[in-house]
Amino acid sequence: MPAIVLDGKTLSQQTEAELSARVAAIRSRSGGQIPILATILVGDDPASATYVRMKQNACKRVGMESIAVEMPASTTTAELLATIRDLNANPRCHGILLQHPVPAQIDERACFDAIELAKDVDGVTCLGFGRMAMGEHAWGSATPAGIMRLLEAYRVPLAGRHAVVVGRSPILGKPMALMLLNANCTVTICHSRTQDLARHVKQADIVVGAVGKPEFIRADWIRDGAVVVDAGYHPGGIGDIELAPLTGRVAAYTPVPGGVGPMTINTLILQTVQTAERALG
Repeated sequence: MPAIVLDGKTLSQQTEAELSARVAAIRSRSGGQIPILATILVGDDPASATYVRMKQNACKRVGMESIAVEMPASTTTAELLATIRDLNANPRCHGILLQHPVPAQIDERACFDAIELAKDVDGVTCLGFGRMAMGEHAWGSATPAGIMRLLEAYRVPLAGRHAVVVGRSPILGKPMALMLLNANCTVTICHSRTQDLARHVKQADIVVGAVGKPEFIRADWIRDGAVVVDAGYHPGGIGDIELAPLTGRVAAYTPVPGGVGPMTINTLILQTVQTAERALG
């Protein structure tokens, strides 16, 4: 039986049609107001600028607006915190995205945690992480939340399955592991200091590559019939997992590109729309 391709690009396009209708409904109910996502870009990193532009374009496609805040590379922590406070206080702004990474002189964690919980649509605050981990309402970090939506859409069984997450970053690996745990998976978290990584990966029913190194996870580490989720993207269109030898022997996999990436942006937009809906009651 051929592997199921977990097609995030197609799913995100389908979801955008639904989101457009929900944005129109919000406009109708609110007397013309629409959801607004504020994006904050500090510095002139070309990759970060591209990611922010992609998110702004996604807003436009569903009828939302975006507030583009661009700050110089010399910005201080105090200046960035003041900008975030202004956006927190803006009733027209439903979500705030601080593009990662910020310049080295800025306390990124302090700035993430300054985002009001209700507007933390990218799921980057410690408070949001803790509430998500405890099963309380909070917007999940966009990439792992997008992965969970993708697995749900393709009806990938999770309860009782052994998931191995390779990577422990605060916005991907750690929340991914807790979301899978909350979905009743048995979860192993591996990282750069894990001994005999291949042995752990070979035990997995579900493998999530979130390590940030091209094809770091080798195909021969992954057993037949596993579900393979690759959250990485590197030049040349490759991810964190060596995918090519796997497509004929695993149960399902996310392509690179077109798998996880589109779901990250789509989830950010979805959670902004949901924030606007919650504000209307």
